[in-house]
Amino acid sequence: MRRKYRIFGLTSQATRELTFPIDDHGTVKTVLKYFQETYGFNIQHTTLPCLQVGNQQRPNFLPMEVCKIVEGQRYSKRLNEKQITALLKVTCQHPQQRELDILQTVNHNAYHEDPYAREFGIRIDERLASVEARVLPPPRLKYHDSGREKDVLPRIGLWNMRNKKMVNGGRVKEWICINFARNVQDGAARSFCRQLADMCEISGMDFSKEPLLPPLCTRPEHVERALKAHYQDAMSALKPLGRELDLLIAILPDNNGSLYGNLKRICETDLGLVSQCCLAKHVFKTTQQYLANVALKINVKVGGRNTVLVDALSRRIPLVSDRPTIIFGADVTHPHPGEDSSPSIAAVVASQDWPEVTKYAGLVSAQTRRQELIQDLFKVWQDPQRGTVNGGMVRELLLSFHRSTGQKPQRIIFYRDGVSEGQFYQVLLYELDAIRKACASLESNYQPPVTFVVVQKRHHTRLFANNHNDQRSVDPKSGNILPGTVVDSKICHPTEFDFYLCSHAGIQGTSRPAHYHVLWDENNFTADGLQTLTNNLCYTYARCTRSVSIVPPAYYAHLAAFRARFYMEPDTSDGGSVASGATTSRAPAGARCGRAAGNAAVKPLPDLKENVKRVMFYC
Repeated sequence: MRRKYRIFGLTSQATRELTFPIDDHGTVKTVLKYFQETYGFNIQHTTLPCLQVGNQQRPNFLPMEVCKIVEGQRYSKRLNEKQITALLKVTCQHPQQRELDILQTVNHNAYHEDPYAREFGIRIDERLASVEARVLPPPRLKYHDSGREKDVLPRIGLWNMRNKKMVNGGRVKEWICINFARNVQDGAARSFCRQLADMCEISGMDFSKEPLLPPLCTRPEHVERALKAHYQDAMSALKPLGRELDLLIAILPDNNGSLYGNLKRICETDLGLVSQCCLAKHVFKTTQQYLANVALKINVKVGGRNTVLVDALSRRIPLVSDRPTIIFGADVTHPHPGEDSSPSIAAVVASQDWPEVTKYAGLVSAQTRRQELIQDLFKVWQDPQRGTVNGGMVRELLLSFHRSTGQKPQRIIFYRDGVSEGQFYQVLLYELDAIRKACASLESNYQPPVTFVVVQKRHHTRLFANNHNDQRSVDPKSGNILPGTVVDSKICHPTEFDFYLCSHAGIQGTSRPAHYHVLWDENNFTADGLQTLTNNLCYTYARCTRSVSIVPPAYYAHLAAFRARFYMEPDTSDGGSVASGATTSRAPAGARCGRAAGNAAVKPLPDLKENVKRVMFYC
């Protein structure tokens, strides 16, 4: 008889060794004998394990050769890079084609003839809804005065670093290189490092041409030993001079498994060293564009700034420039389905400079898996020596802002990523209360006004230009709507403050606008004020010279949470995560144990080293 079973594992023993009880007296029978006697079936592959089906209390053993996998099942685990690339190729459609497909699907489904729709009085229009939109202008970006171009006005969400120098170039005087790719020869590694150092210098950094030590060539499986030995050799030379190591450049094989995560964990939680990883394929085929992008990442990792909004420097950003303002970003990533042992990880970042609002320090924390509320925004605990102690991520970041600017934030803007509509007010009540308590713990009457905005990318709303040939509303390269397109009527909430903003230039497929929902606003932003601020911030993302699709603090929080997954012990890290919406935390960029539902303690993440916390290590 054909039956469907859910597989929950494989047996540890081969089929020929498996037995099971057939009565209450302890009589057992082998799986081989059972299938021979019951079905007259001789199992051929006796050295293979059996499938375990049923449940773990009373498992059933099924030899693989008598089973077929039911086709058409959805695979819910993490895809590898090749699968993701193949999937994107198939699913991404030109906007005009996607619009046509949607209209054809609606027409094919013939909702006007559906008896249930008619019974409930539901009528579905066969045309797309027509909404009013406007295109916000791009902001002017400031670069260093020593460059040939001192500022730039991006065009269709893009610009480049030609003839420009970073507005605040970082300093890298002492650096080392480790090559983990066996197909990259020593000469090629040296040449690549020289080209990268030249690009950093051209881009405006103070970067030494040669590494402190000759590049070390080693195997990926020796990552910990090699990193620590090379670091110690470098520090032996630098310590007597009172100098520190600024950067590690690592060349990795194209398929490097857990090497990347292990390297980041050792550098950031053990050695206290920022690192830049480069794949072997880029060593062999180096382009100026690639080197320029890597230079942008290195600069912010060593404490520099790539660019700043001109309006920020001239104090012309409404409700930000007039008084010290801190901008937060928060996100939670959850483990993939089937990862029962991994916790969820929350990350919070906050701007550390004013009026520029470009540098962001980050904090991460593990908390109970699938917990949506960020547990450690503020917390109180008892210390045997100090008595009652206040802490938490918001408090730490407010103090960090005060240390770096010399001022107390008088306004808070909080961008919260990954919250579904059903949890809006649960998250608002819990997290706004935590922000208030964190402020009050610093000074009893310290209550700066808060604006709390949820950022959503996981929705099915797509915006198409009314006329696909109109150059004023369409990007001629991709056919998508222009960056800066904002819609705040008709398809938005009838009474609440929300808007759709497409802040990026789509490269392929159909652009997905971000949905911003303002849940709380004590700063009394106008719709135009918050939309313009959000759009302008999207041009300050550190890792590339293009505007991005969600506001950078939310993007950075996502990167920090994803990075922290590498800090977990190998048995609790699945190497990937699902973004959604909450977590716990404590000291800047380090992390503590979170307590969540059922008071179940989660194993804490290792603390980040102090010098790593201060910079944008997650970029």
